[in-house]
Amino acid sequence: MLIVYNFLQVLLLPVAAPLLALLILGRRKYRERFRQRLGFGLRRRSEQLAALPGGRRVWIHCLSVGEVTSALPLVRGLRLRLPDVRIIVTVTTSTGMRVAEQQLAPWSDLVLASPLDLLPVVSRFIRTLRPDLFILVETDFWPNWLYGLRRQSIPAMLVNGRISRASFERYQRFRIFFRPLFSSFALLAMQTEDDAAQLRTLGVPARQLLTLGNLKYAQDAAPDRPAATRLSREELKLPADGQTWVCGSTHAGEEELLLPAFASLSADHPRLCLILAPRDPQRAPELVHLAHQFGLATIRRSRPQDSPARVLILDTLGELAACYHLARVAFIGGSLVTGGGHNPLEASRHGVPVLFGPHMEDFAEIARDLIHCGGAMVVSTPEEISAAVRRILEDHDAHAAMRTSAIELVTREAGVVDRHLDALTGLLAAGKG
Repeated sequence: MLIVYNFLQVLLLPVAAPLLALLILGRRKYRERFRQRLGFGLRRRSEQLAALPGGRRVWIHCLSVGEVTSALPLVRGLRLRLPDVRIIVTVTTSTGMRVAEQQLAPWSDLVLASPLDLLPVVSRFIRTLRPDLFILVETDFWPNWLYGLRRQSIPAMLVNGRISRASFERYQRFRIFFRPLFSSFALLAMQTEDDAAQLRTLGVPARQLLTLGNLKYAQDAAPDRPAATRLSREELKLPADGQTWVCGSTHAGEEELLLPAFASLSADHPRLCLILAPRDPQRAPELVHLAHQFGLATIRRSRPQDSPARVLILDTLGELAACYHLARVAFIGGSLVTGGGHNPLEASRHGVPVLFGPHMEDFAEIARDLIHCGGAMVVSTPEEISAAVRRILEDHDAHAAMRTSAIELVTREAGVVDRHLDALTGLLAAGKG
C-alpha cells in the first residue's frame, strides 16, 4: 500500500502544484509555513538541541488545537519526571501552532511546523531531529512518516487514542490501508476499553494495546497549581440554611435563562441560594440589574458591605473552584451560547451533579463521558433548567446516583498522566529496535 500511496502522490502532485503555488505564493503566512513544512531552516533551528545537555529525544506530534491541549499535561509531566529528555513538538495547523507556542513551548525544547508526508521531507526531519521516541497525540496518521520511523527503528506510540463511529467505519472499509499504519506503533494507548476493542476488531494485536484514559482529564491538574481553598457559606455571606446552586463561568445571554429558572424554583424552595460566577467579573452591575428585574436581591462578593442575599454574584477571579463544594447542583457556563463551554471537572471532582447546554465543544469528550455515566444532563431552556435543578434538589436518589457516577468517573481517570508516562518511559528504556 505504501507503494500505491507514493505512486498516487507522484501522479497527483503535478496536477495540484499550480493551485498550491497560487495559494502559497499569494499569502506570506502560507509561504513561510510551507517552507517550514518542507524542512527549510530545520537544521538551523535544531542546532539549539545539540547545545542542550541530555541525550534522549522525544518527538511529540499534534494535529491542531484539540490535540495540543490534550498533550499539555503529558508534556508537562514528561518534563517534570525526566528533565534531561529533550522534547520536540510539531503541529500541523497554524491555529494549533499558536496555541502550542503559548502552552507547550515553556515545557518543551523546540516547537516546529510538522513535515509534509513526502518521503524526502520526512526522511530529512527524522535524520535531523534524531528522535529516540515518537508520540502521536490522538490522530493524524501519515504513511511515509510512520514508515520512516519504523525503518530507522524508532518506536512510535499513540496517546489519547479514540475512535469515533465514523472513523471506525472508515478504518473497516479501508482496512488494507489502515492496518499497516496501526502495526507501525509499538504501543497504542486508547482512551477507553471500547476504543481498544474496536482496534482489536480491526486486527491489531492485544500486545500493542493499552487503555490508559483521557489526558484531557488532567488539563486543570497542573502539579504546580495549589489546591483551591474552600470558602465557607459564612465567608460568602450566604445564609447558613438551605441548598446551593452554583452557575460557573457564565456568558452574556445565559443569565437571562438561569435567573428566571432560579426565580421559579425559589417559590417552592425559598431557602435555595444561587452563586452566579460570570466569566467576566466586570459584568456584575449588569447582572445585579438583571436579577432585580426578576425580583431577586443580590450581594456581590467584591462588596462585603452589601446586605446578605440568596443570590451571590461572584465578581472576583480565582474563587469559583473554592465554591463548588457547597453546591447541590452546578451549571457550567459558556454552553447555552456558542462559547464552547468550560471544564465541568471542577464541579464533578466534588461529586456535584452537573448541568450544561448543548455547546460544550471545547470539552466534548468530558461532556460525553459525564452524560454517558449519568453524572451530567444537557439543558437548553429555562423550563428544562428548572426541571433538572428541581429533580436534583428534591429526588435524593437521583442526586445520589449522579454524585456517585461523577466521582467514579473522575476517580477512574485519576493518574492518567502517570499511566501514560509509565508506558512512555518503558519504551525509552527499551531503546531503539
